[in-house]
Amino acid sequence: MMHAATFFDGEGWRDGIIDLDGERMLLRDAPPAADLPRLDGVIIGGFTDHHVHLQLVDHLLLQESTLGRVVDLGATPSVVAALSAKLGEARNASADPPPHAVIVDFAGAFLTPVGGYPSDRDWAPAGSFREIASAEAAHAAVTEMADAGASCIKVASNATAGPVFDDALFRAIVAAASARGLPVVAHAEGAGQAQRAARLGAARLAHAPFSERLDDDEIDVQAASVAWVSTLSIHDAGSEERSIAVDNVRRFRSAGGTVLYGTDMGNGPTPVGLNPAELAALRDAGMEGVDLLRAFAPQNPLDSSALLLRLPGTDADPTLARPLTSADLKA
Repeated sequence: MMHAATFFDGEGWRDGIIDLDGERMLLRDAPPAADLPRLDGVIIGGFTDHHVHLQLVDHLLLQESTLGRVVDLGATPSVVAALSAKLGEARNASADPPPHAVIVDFAGAFLTPVGGYPSDRDWAPAGSFREIASAEAAHAAVTEMADAGASCIKVASNATAGPVFDDALFRAIVAAASARGLPVVAHAEGAGQAQRAARLGAARLAHAPFSERLDDDEIDVQAASVAWVSTLSIHDAGSEERSIAVDNVRRFRSAGGTVLYGTDMGNGPTPVGLNPAELAALRDAGMEGVDLLRAFAPQNPLDSSALLLRLPGTDADPTLARPLTSADLKA
C-alpha cells in the first residue's frame, strides 16, 4: 500500500513515496502520482542526542525511543564499542513498530590531566578516563580510542574541578586526533575555558558555555570556529548557570553559530530518549520551527530505521513525533 509523504531530509521538506511491504515500511525519494493517497502527517528520521553516557543509563530503552543516533562523550572504550554493536541491531521485529537500530558514535574515554576531571568522580566507570602527562601519552590515548572505533576525542578542560592541560599538551591531543581524522570535543568549564578550547583547536564544546557570559567578540569567534552541544537542562531552572548558558546560546545563534541538541543523558535522572526539558530550554534560547528541528540533526528517513510521524499543526515540535506504524498506512 503506497502513500505520498512529505519528509524532512535533514535540511528541509521534500515529497516522496512510502510503501508498506508486508510489515516493513520503505520510503523512496520519488515524485508521487497526483492520485496517490497522502499520509496524514510528515515523516522524520530518528533524532540525534549529541551528548550521552550510555554506561549510566538503561541503554536498551533507546531502541523504543525517537532517537536514532546518539554520541557517547565519555565511557570505557571496550564497553561502549560493544553497546554500539548491540544497539545497531533491531530486535523483536514482531512488534509494531519494532524496536529500531540506534547508531552509536562515541569518543571513548575522557582524556584529562593527571588528577583532572572526572578522575575523582564516583560516577565515572572504571576505564572511562585516561590521565595524560605527555605528548607521547596523548598520542597513545588517541590511537587507542581511534582503534576502538571512536568518531571523536573527548578532552576534559574543567578548571573548577582540578588541573587542565597546558596549551602545548592540548594542541598535541588536537594534532593526534586530526591525524586520525577525529574532531576534538571539549568539556570547557571555568573562566576562560570555552574561549581557550576554541583557540586551541576544539571543534565542538560538549556544553554551551555556562561559567561566564561571553562578550560579543568572543561569541563571534566561537560562532566561526566551533559548534556547541546545548545541555541547557542540566542546570537548575532559575540558576545563574542556566541564565548564562541560555543567553550565550541566544547570541551565539544570532551570530551564525551551530547549536546541536544534547542532554548529557545519564547526568542525573534524565529520560532515555528525547528530553522535553532540553527542548523547553532551547525554546527559551529562541530556537523555533525548522531551526529547532535542525538542532536535533534528524537522520534522513531514507537512511534511517527509525521512521517517525509528526502530525499536522505541530510546528516542527520534536516531542510530538512518534514512531510510524503499519496502521498509519492502512488507514
